[in-house]
Amino acid sequence: MKFFQKEIQLNPFRRGFHLITNEIIISFPEIKNISIGQLHVFIKHTSAGLTINENADPTVLNDFETHFNKMVPENMPYYQHTFEGPDDMPAHIKSSLLGSSVQIPITNGKPNLGIWQGIYLCEHRDHGGQRKLVLTAFGS
Repeated sequence: MKFFQKEIQLNPFRRGFHLITNEIIISFPEIKNISIGQLHVFIKHTSAGLTINENADPTVLNDFETHFNKMVPENMPYYQHTFEGPDDMPAHIKSSLLGSSVQIPITNGKPNLGIWQGIYLCEHRDHGGQRKLVLTAFGS
């Protein structure tokens, strides 16, 4: 069994949902060395998340952002964690709802995503800054 791991840093994204599948594949060519295995992607932050979803229609990205902002609004009077601004606590909640990692099968040296699937960085802060991901691939 082979194991590869790399930490990458993404350039800052504006608040919203962003496809990062290509950045991951380009940054992690070691995937090509695995015929059958798994790719694990982990984000090292508590105010941004990861998910897999529709990669073709850009309106999906906007709909996600709109829905999450209605589901977890800013400036709620019961938030106590407000020191870093009105988007901070909602960002932590949204991140927990989505999760901090995704796992994708690797088949013949490529992530085996469905034809309409992509990996999203879900940036929940207005000024989240650079985000770090740990990429781990293993298999034979």
